[in-house]
Amino acid sequence: MINAMKRFIHVTVALVVCVSPAFGQAARPNPSAANRPALEQQFRERVAKLAQQRLGLTESQLTQLQQSNARFGPRINAIATQERETRRQLRMELTSTSEPNQQHVSSLLDTSLQLQKQRIALVEEEQKDLARFMTPVQRARYIALQQQFRRRAQELARQNQDGSNGARSGLKKIR
Repeated sequence: MINAMKRFIHVTVALVVCVSPAFGQAARPNPSAANRPALEQQFRERVAKLAQQRLGLTESQLTQLQQSNARFGPRINAIATQERETRRQLRMELTSTSEPNQQHVSSLLDTSLQLQKQRIALVEEEQKDLARFMTPVQRARYIALQQQFRRRAQELARQNQDGSNGARSGLKKIR
């Protein structure tokens, strides 16, 4: 059950980070494999509706945003996953009971910096793509909406780590 919840949180975070066209009804803490695709589709539909409302997007802009998210989302998620893994390895190295391996720590720091550069380059590329069909004000609001989703996902992850069941109520707060 804990692994299922962790998978659910990871999927939720991934969807939120991308603000893929997806924000559905409050998800269950432990969705079954059978209804997971339906829940993810509901999530995508809700995010699309929310983005369209808050950003004032036309149907054409919404379609283009969904296409942009499909192109950039997987790449952004891959970099975020690599960054988390690098931080995890660095934390393990620094907190181990033995003396930290200086060479490994150096390598991890270099990797971390390289991943940050890649993320920034990707965000710049994404912003250029968004500028094709969104106004600067819409793009600024979109960035704020993405940050709001990220913060809420982080709060949900913290609540999950603390053992509380805030997933259902937490998703409702973004609406």
